[in-house]
Amino acid sequence: MTVEIKKGLLEEHIRSVLELIGEDPNREGLMDTPKRVAKMFGEVFAGVGIDPETALTTTFEEYYEGMVVVKDITYYTFCEHHLIPFFGKAHIGYIPNGRVVGLSKFARLVELVSKRPQVQERMTQQIADAIMNVLSPEGVIVSVEGQHLCMCARGIKKPGSSTVTTIKKGVFKENTALAEEFERSLLRN
Repeated sequence: MTVEIKKGLLEEHIRSVLELIGEDPNREGLMDTPKRVAKMFGEVFAGVGIDPETALTTTFEEYYEGMVVVKDITYYTFCEHHLIPFFGKAHIGYIPNGRVVGLSKFARLVELVSKRPQVQERMTQQIADAIMNVLSPEGVIVSVEGQHLCMCARGIKKPGSSTVTTIKKGVFKENTALAEEFERSLLRN
């Protein structure tokens, strides 16, 4: 079942949460909050249950011997431990092996894996695995930067801190020069 199907139930539970924290869900500013939050959940969790590989369904035969890098793909997601946002940028590099995909598909892939309760490590892994499984490239490297509000705005409260996760597969694991070339490409404007 999708979030949309359970919208009425979500609204009831959100109303209960407001009551449990001592708020009056009938006051003017909160009357429509359960409906707005349920709608927001439908949007931000729209990737739940969808295979990330579906974002890469249209591929093309193309022989290219260099590295392809798509960087600064912005994402917003929710930490599965606290259900509060984390956000940042994903960077993808791969060396095709006779098949390529339209560059916008990488942004769709990042969008799809971010539309579910997530942890950054899994998100990075899911992006890399989907590319490896669909394109069978010589190698893929994925680096994800994130600012986690569960760390910046609550708990330890360290605003400005960020987390970087990186996965290397295929030739990127074996060839440090390729990984360094990817890193240098991220520094270019």
